[in-house]
Amino acid sequence: ELTAERFIDSPFDAGDRLYRTGDIGCWRADGLIDYQGRNDFQVKVRGYRIELGEIEAKLAALAGVKDAVVLARADASGHQQLVAYVLQDDAVETTTDQLRGQLQTQLQDYMVPTAFVKMQAWPLTSNGKLDRKALPAPDAAAVSAGRPYVAPRTPIEEVLEIIWIELLGVERVGVHDNFFDLGGHSLMAMRLIAAVRDTLGITLPLKTFFESPTIEHMGRSLLPDEVDDVNPLETMLP
Repeated sequence: ELTAERFIDSPFDAGDRLYRTGDIGCWRADGLIDYQGRNDFQVKVRGYRIELGEIEAKLAALAGVKDAVVLARADASGHQQLVAYVLQDDAVETTTDQLRGQLQTQLQDYMVPTAFVKMQAWPLTSNGKLDRKALPAPDAAAVSAGRPYVAPRTPIEEVLEIIWIELLGVERVGVHDNFFDLGGHSLMAMRLIAAVRDTLGITLPLKTFFESPTIEHMGRSLLPDEVDDVNPLETMLP
């Protein structure tokens, strides 16, 4: 079956066979072929077909990045998400938010990785090649390790933390933690907005949430003048 899949009848010469290498190329009019990557590095995430090599090239070209690898991995809910692994240039200090922000200006939203993992070195196979299977899964706690944990300070932040924890499948969320650093993505953000609307009866524009996807900013945007007077926890009681 594998042989039949890889060795196919030639459409050019009867009786000849061609071998499917798995490489993707553009056959030009002058007879040369422009190499465009591998078809086994194409993935489908949330209905979009994505070429991982395109994201890796954009990421590796950013200041402060020596090299980059992007994988599609299943999150806690079983949905595929893009995870970027970055070898950082010690001479230039960059944060995850900065990398994500730069990619958002160059790629479609669905192509921007959900999680970023900084690596000291690549895991290698016995042949000295990159071992993609050995790359670690992103740890939500480690992703936000660069910022101290700050617990909710107001009733509305407490409600938001409960919603975020249930949606993201994590143990706790600090008010300064970034939604996308913790494994969130665009589709999940829409579910979050819907959960907040159902719980609090308030609709937050998705654009406002994307501007600063933290519990602190979300709380201020929802009830900027009423946080001290309203206890939204009461709306969650049976």
